[in-house]
Amino acid sequence: MAERQRRQMGAAVLWGIVAGVCGVCAGAAGCSGGGAAGEDGRAVDPVETLHRAADALVEAGTSKARTSMEMATGGTRVTIRGQGVYDYRKQLGELKVLLPQDPSGASEHRPITELLAPGALFMKNRGAGVPADKWVRVETASLSDGNLVTGGATDPFAAAEVLRGTRTATYVGRTEVAGTAVRHYRGTADLTMAAEDASVGGRDSLRAAAKGFATARVPFDVYLDDQGRIRKVRHRFSFVNGQQKEAVAVASTTLLYDFGAAVDVRLPAVGDIYAGRIAEE
Repeated sequence: MAERQRRQMGAAVLWGIVAGVCGVCAGAAGCSGGGAAGEDGRAVDPVETLHRAADALVEAGTSKARTSMEMATGGTRVTIRGQGVYDYRKQLGELKVLLPQDPSGASEHRPITELLAPGALFMKNRGAGVPADKWVRVETASLSDGNLVTGGATDPFAAAEVLRGTRTATYVGRTEVAGTAVRHYRGTADLTMAAEDASVGGRDSLRAAAKGFATARVPFDVYLDDQGRIRKVRHRFSFVNGQQKEAVAVASTTLLYDFGAAVDVRLPAVGDIYAGRIAEE
């Protein structure tokens, strides 16, 4: 009973971030044909290349990350931004998520600290009756979107694992991201397929997302460096929740840089996790 109550509380808390706190609008395909030609002249299959993108991050070990999540419905648009670090081998990350101003133009909210772990999300500075020194813990598989959306930032490794479900993709061409030479790919991934090939830590969350989104098909644009590592990925989700009749259009962008950066993510002790009631906002 306690675990069920905590999961329900977590789902309400996270949608509060993107719908209640932010006032989200409340006021808030390609072809997998012949493949792209590499610089050495050999044909490269874009679909197979993208299936391996998450593994390339594991090989890289760590990186810094910046996130941006844009949501729009009913003619209103809001953006939530985040910045932090991620360890792809341990699947642990830390982000500072900055919420936008209220629709009325009121003062900005304090940044929310989010700790990302296999199957779990920890949030601090959530407010809504949570003591300042306590964390809120949420099981990501209990969320209808697997926490690809409602945390206000997509877990960087989850963003990469979505690409394991790539069904169609085309090679767009060479370009640059933040001064780094990259290859641009565009395609569509299937969340059900991604969940089948995902890591043990991310499988259940992707399964939840495949069932919870308006569609399991996710269009994307991704930019890989010459080591096959993701430098930038942008997913376009269509999310339906209990508070809105129409789907919410969500564009989630993740930028990865400074590979090999020092990362030391420590999860909260049991005594530091809030077990009380979350106030409605």
